[in-house]
Amino acid sequence: MSLRDLSARSGVSVPMLSQVERGETSPTLTVAARIASGLELRLSQLLRLDEDGAVVVVRAGHGRTVGGPRRSHRSEVLTADRPGQRAELSRHTLAPGGATGGPDDPPMHEPGSREVALVERGILALVCDGRRHELATGDCVTFDADLPHHFENPGDVEAVFLAVVTAGLRRS
Repeated sequence: MSLRDLSARSGVSVPMLSQVERGETSPTLTVAARIASGLELRLSQLLRLDEDGAVVVVRAGHGRTVGGPRRSHRSEVLTADRPGQRAELSRHTLAPGGATGGPDDPPMHEPGSREVALVERGILALVCDGRRHELATGDCVTFDADLPHHFENPGDVEAVFLAVVTAGLRRS
């Protein structure tokens, strides 16, 4: 189907369709729904066109690792790297005295993002928007991830925590 045909069927302009196709812009939900309708798809189908199936398993040890053994912060993204992914689960390991969010490890969360972190082992401090929050094994914290933040390990043993970051709502 040509862009002109899709434009006629969806009511979305050819230039907008072209920009979306080339990845130069992300459509609003309204525009995406109109594109899906023009393609005779449900919006959920359109958002998953390039996926092989509804279930993706990332086997233990096969996540995307960030940070080497000499850094004080290592993390492994445990979720599959899929287009349209709205949440990401990662496991973080902080050496004693280590911290996330340094010059070589900046948090990169879009506006409106939320983060939930669960301390699996050790103790942590979350410094979010200038306020410090002490966390122990088993504690869970939820915060606005688009605020300046980082985690610190004030303890003398390695700390491990899981983090889920959910994407913010797009404004376009």
